[in-house]
Amino acid sequence: MARQRVAAIWAAMRRDIQNLRPARLRNLRAEARQLQRELDQFLLISTDRVLASRAALSALPLPAGTDWRWRPELLDAALRQPGMVAPQSGGKLTDGTALWHDCTDCTLILHQIRNVDVTDLAAFGLRLETFGFSGSFLSLSIDLAPEVLDGLTHNHIIRLALVLQVEASQNIYARLNIGNGPNTEELLRHLGEIAPGRTCSKVVEFDLALTQMNEKRLDKIWLDLIFEKPAMNAVTVREMIFSRHLRANV
Repeated sequence: MARQRVAAIWAAMRRDIQNLRPARLRNLRAEARQLQRELDQFLLISTDRVLASRAALSALPLPAGTDWRWRPELLDAALRQPGMVAPQSGGKLTDGTALWHDCTDCTLILHQIRNVDVTDLAAFGLRLETFGFSGSFLSLSIDLAPEVLDGLTHNHIIRLALVLQVEASQNIYARLNIGNGPNTEELLRHLGEIAPGRTCSKVVEFDLALTQMNEKRLDKIWLDLIFEKPAMNAVTVREMIFSRHLRANV
């Protein structure tokens, strides 16, 4: 309650700033700088404890029978190269993360951010900023850990849980690609139109019974996040959890 009263006092002075005397303003600015230093130090020192207290991936509730769960490394650990500016198509942020597009005037920024909100479980997020975009497609490709291929069959379902934020309404699609020998099976899901102004959670499932994959020739699996008409927008992926479980035999 005391902190709320202090915040209300500063908000009231901000609204009335035109009526404050210059001498009073100088004193208030000095107080504000001191308060800002204390707040900055509090945020800096508390960040590591907040990150360390996040729930372990193994503790998250997932469907019964889940035998594999995975979060991309770029959401768990700081990257040596935290971002890319104006990347060429196929430019890689990590070994397993690439941005694909056909935009000649490449005004894009892809960078890792630190998650600090109380609801964040992943330590880091991924932010894609697009300015003028004249291309016809833009997608973020993420290779899944090869362990998911161990024992993978048509009876499995690959599940994807996402937490997203956007600055403007954005249609996003998720396409799972399964390489098996010379062929690639594709499963496309529409995440819907993501509305701005709030964090949005999405869950999609890819039923492998709908594919004709050769279980004996599996060699790679990856996901494409496809952004429709992405110009003048910023999309932040705050969480991305993959898992697999057996489908019910009905």
